[in-house]
Amino acid sequence: MGIIEVRLSAKLKLKKCQVINGMHLQQETRVCCSNISLQTALSWYITQQGHKLEVGAPRPPATVTNAVSWRSEGIKYRKNEVFMDVSANGSVLRSEIVGSIKLKVVLSGMPELRLGLNDKVLFELTGREKSKTVELEDVKFHQCVRLSRFENDRTISFIPPDGESELMSYRLNTTVKPLIWIESVIEKFSHSRVEIKVKARSQFKSRSTANNVSIMVPVPSDADSPKFKTSTGSAKWVPEKSAVQWNIKSFPGGKEYVMRAHFGLPSVEGDELEAKRPITVDFEIPYFTVSGIQVRYLKIIEKSGYQALPWVRYITQSGDYQLRTN
Repeated sequence: MGIIEVRLSAKLKLKKCQVINGMHLQQETRVCCSNISLQTALSWYITQQGHKLEVGAPRPPATVTNAVSWRSEGIKYRKNEVFMDVSANGSVLRSEIVGSIKLKVVLSGMPELRLGLNDKVLFELTGREKSKTVELEDVKFHQCVRLSRFENDRTISFIPPDGESELMSYRLNTTVKPLIWIESVIEKFSHSRVEIKVKARSQFKSRSTANNVSIMVPVPSDADSPKFKTSTGSAKWVPEKSAVQWNIKSFPGGKEYVMRAHFGLPSVEGDELEAKRPITVDFEIPYFTVSGIQVRYLKIIEKSGYQALPWVRYITQSGDYQLRTN
């Protein structure tokens, strides 16, 4: 275990020095880190004439040296595209929305991207109408975002990592309307049976559709002999969770569906009282934003001037969505 820790420490120390001096040491540090100790590695590094650090000498900022640790130079693609997912998770329990913006970057060279949102603070600074804006809170950015520029004029400017990454996360304090409303009636007949009726209603416009809807309805842990009837989708018993799982692959807006379940109960009941558990709902609505956040523009700037296609997709997910049973 000690050898592993020494090698990792050597790698981290050398990588730090490598970024300061540029990218030309990348191959050398890889070779030496795999088979030498930390002390040997550092002494070798410091004594090499071409690799000495001048104490007290001013170091050029990353903007001058163009050292971008999260992206390699010389990346090339035939087709240049960037895909952006704007997702939001609503929480009925806390009445807030937690969202993120994720990227999939397929761009050549070292492009700069500029992202504009319907940010309330930005609209106030520029004196524009702010009726359809959002107030972002607890914003967290990927290290590629130029924070000084965002703090100055709220512009989100960055050189993106190649491939997939999360650009930012945010929180909105707002009233969350349940997009799929659940009503349940659970009747328990002692020493006999339990009957469950669940009604699910989508509370969004018909042009949108919720996908992969999963509704988990709790049942007594000693229930058995399940029977189900659904107006759409399928239901199954999940005994390890003491619940009925009602799955609906596609749930259009403005629709209502019903599931009925029947379980047998043992003739002798236990002494322990079971706590009432909530119904949980899980789903995803593509091309729909419950948060109200909008991408106003996504600009791609690259010195070679190639044409690139930006794609933006909005996704709403159920998040922490629970409803109490009767």
